[in-house]
Amino acid sequence: MADIVTLDRPLDVFAEQAPPATRVRGYWQSVFYRLRHDPVTLVFGAVVLAIVLAALSAPLIAPFDPYKESIIGRLKPFGWGGHLLGTDELGRDMLSRLLYGGRVSLSMGVVPVLFATLIGGMLGVIGGFAGGRINTAIMRTMDVFYAFPSVLLAVAIAGAMGGGITNGMLALTLVFIPPMCRVAETATTQVRSLDYIEAARATGAGTRPGPQIADVKGNSRQAHASKRI
Repeated sequence: MADIVTLDRPLDVFAEQAPPATRVRGYWQSVFYRLRHDPVTLVFGAVVLAIVLAALSAPLIAPFDPYKESIIGRLKPFGWGGHLLGTDELGRDMLSRLLYGGRVSLSMGVVPVLFATLIGGMLGVIGGFAGGRINTAIMRTMDVFYAFPSVLLAVAIAGAMGGGITNGMLALTLVFIPPMCRVAETATTQVRSLDYIEAARATGAGTRPGPQIADVKGNSRQAHASKRI
């Protein structure tokens, strides 16, 4: 009987009890919303940004020459003679060396990841899009790199090519390519299996738009010719 009574209620009662509609945010809107309401992330983001800016502007704010040595000023404490962080065993200013060293660290961290993302992403998209033997050849090659520990592989490549920042960047790039390639290949394979892709293939769409456009133009010309006749 209780169920029958609830069904006999007017529709306005259920409409009043419905939850209010909420505005759906996009992906980036959700990201910025979470960042604005996360003070810890904002504080540490500001610290990281300050470190990056200090490293990039090292020639302007460094108090001393980072390569200038001084036998008298060896291993001095904080604040001695204007050296805020003291000096090292050769008398060089620690703050200046820290600022200039940050530029090398940033380049070693950003440049290999950027090139690995471009190269690995391109290989992954090609393998996931083409499929078949091309996908097998690309991914099995990436599996060879996965067979070795990443740090050991980077050290071995850098040791074989010789020292230097350029060779170190190249070694890190080669190590970072397989993970980027696998992520791009997985995402491309998932997109290939979506419904709208299958629907496009069912209608006769192919991977090369050039011949199909020409075919459509040819059919349109034949249609116009048949109308004229």
